[in-house]
Amino acid sequence: MSRVLAMALGVLIGCGPGRASAQTVTTAESPDGSFRNPLKVHGADPWLMHHDGWYYLTATTGVDVQMRKARRLGELKDAVDYVVWKDDDPSRNRDVWAPEFHRLDGGTGIGPRWYLYFTASDGREPHHRMYVAESAGDDPMGPYTFKAKLLTDPKDEFYAIDGTVLTMPDGSRYFVWCGRPSTAGQGLYISRMTNPWTLTGPRLYLEVDGFGCEHVREGPVALRQDGHDRTFLIYSACGADTPDYKLGMLSIAAGDDPMDPAGWKQHTEPVFTRNDAAKVYGPGHNSFFRSPNGREDWIAYHAKTDTNRGYADRSARAQKFTWNADGTPNFGKPVGTDVDVAPPSGEPKPGR
Repeated sequence: MSRVLAMALGVLIGCGPGRASAQTVTTAESPDGSFRNPLKVHGADPWLMHHDGWYYLTATTGVDVQMRKARRLGELKDAVDYVVWKDDDPSRNRDVWAPEFHRLDGGTGIGPRWYLYFTASDGREPHHRMYVAESAGDDPMGPYTFKAKLLTDPKDEFYAIDGTVLTMPDGSRYFVWCGRPSTAGQGLYISRMTNPWTLTGPRLYLEVDGFGCEHVREGPVALRQDGHDRTFLIYSACGADTPDYKLGMLSIAAGDDPMDPAGWKQHTEPVFTRNDAAKVYGPGHNSFFRSPNGREDWIAYHAKTDTNRGYADRSARAQKFTWNADGTPNFGKPVGTDVDVAPPSGEPKPGR
């Protein structure tokens, strides 16, 4: 997508002058549409999806929610970021982390809307909470208006970040997030949803393995293979500033109650970890999307470029994954930034 067209689209969706962020221009796609990671240099906690012919990508900025779009996955590298959400309320306009956008039915006959879930605070620890904004129409880029703070505990006492929506095969919906207190320091919680902005009933703490890391379980995201009834909950363990950040996995059968701990199965080994040979460290906090023709499953994630502790070098990346014979996902190893990645199936040809 050309920069002129991107800017025109930004004006049409109400982003207005001055709302596009600065970025470094990177190498474009190859003639066959293959690309090399990363898709966004400063791209921690990427949420990437394909909808109605476009790829959309958001990542943590700390101050607002920015989104870029492109017709081809590789074109996201050069796409312009537009601010789709920025809050003036000082209680929730700092530490804006891990935005996710979900297309859900808002009820009351209004039809599907995009719900933008994000972490925010007043800049003080541990005041981080989960919030949601609602789109005016059926466009992932908004415009959005503030909808609600998600009350993850009855008295709104506890830290909450990295919230996501889990929809079971029967249509029941749940919210899963990283919260406190927990025996692991920061652990996963789940609660029922009555609508996209309201949680109801008690919250349940999910006991999950940290694979030797004591303090962090975060970034949950749901995954289910077409035609199968088992739902997977992929989560990140260990510190996000370390090279050992990695993905773990829970699963639950269609007939089991997500609010019953007995229904969840812990998979004993990490499912996505550092690849020292390829110089990929700390892969985690991911999302999932389908290829344009629906035939391939892809994972988006961030990873670090070296083994030094720190947050600044996390970049957004993507690669295809497959499924094992037992129905579990096989993410393989994170590929290096010197590897040509074939484009998702069903993309338009380059230049069209």
